[in-house]
Amino acid sequence: MWMRGGTSKGGYFLASDLPDDVVARDAFLLGVMGSPDPRQIDGMGGADPLTSKVGVVAPSQRDGVDVDYLFLQVFVDQAIVTDAQNCGNILAGIGPFAIERGLVKAQDGETPVTIYMENTGQIAVARVNTPGGIVDYVGAARIDGVPGHSAPVPILFKDTAGSTCGALLPTGNASDVIDGTEVTCIDNGMPCVILRASDMGISGAENPAELEANEQLRSRLEAIRLKAGPMMNLGDVSEKSVPKMTMISAPRSGGAISTRTFIPHRCHKTIGVLGAVSVATACLTSGAVGSDLAVIPDGEQKDLSIEHPTGELTVVGYLDVHGLVARAEVLRTARKLMDGYVFPAPPVSAVSEAN
Repeated sequence: MWMRGGTSKGGYFLASDLPDDVVARDAFLLGVMGSPDPRQIDGMGGADPLTSKVGVVAPSQRDGVDVDYLFLQVFVDQAIVTDAQNCGNILAGIGPFAIERGLVKAQDGETPVTIYMENTGQIAVARVNTPGGIVDYVGAARIDGVPGHSAPVPILFKDTAGSTCGALLPTGNASDVIDGTEVTCIDNGMPCVILRASDMGISGAENPAELEANEQLRSRLEAIRLKAGPMMNLGDVSEKSVPKMTMISAPRSGGAISTRTFIPHRCHKTIGVLGAVSVATACLTSGAVGSDLAVIPDGEQKDLSIEHPTGELTVVGYLDVHGLVARAEVLRTARKLMDGYVFPAPPVSAVSEAN
């Protein structure tokens, strides 16, 4: 099934329909997407990391969990499939997909789906609109980066701190200095390196195309990223899609903070869901990069509007008695695009050898 989840889209598969062998599975998915090729012309991919994604779903054997979800990022122009990160946007479609495939019995009105995220070992609960016991994708909810309106899919994240790096602040510090630039290395569901836009020689208001064309900026970001990887317990990240690189600046449209994110080599048109959770957490962490620029509301519940190139994404942070982020909730939407059969292209290497 092909679905839009949040501001991404990709293929949703039952684990039982994919090869058990990881090498065979990855070769299959590369053929499905048409990678490696900048246009992905021979496959279903949309020539962008945001549209070259896969969700693999299986019934869960874990107590209190409905389904297990594995996210796979299929690189566009490289023959790489990685499970090194999670994806909160594709996550938005997991609940509807699980109900559509009969893995979860729909209730009348709204159906909660408890999802174990295999990439990070954490749990999320998505609430799916199911009037009459049928998934309904039509509704009044709107998220920036997606035209029109859809049924809301609120997602609650639990215990995501350090899910990939082993700690919320994997270096042990609220801030570090890499190549003379102050950064915050943080992981609250998505490993991110937070930097001030001004320290990178930009205003933070530039559009993604302008930033992608800035070779000096891209080279500097990648140099910092490669050094941050080992510091964040991620090892060599030269062929990994994490950490994400988020440059922050003061809000411009009434939000909490403004962002421009590289994921890691293309500039995000919006911001990833879990990336936004990590940014919001940095804003709420004393001494972290961003905490000095963010506009923080009063109260134990913090509704933080994270501004991005095409709008905003609101993260609701719930603080514990120590003032730390205990859990976070975001609003996403999803839509079923196609249900049927996909025919993968043969591997590029096999074609080359044959010729």
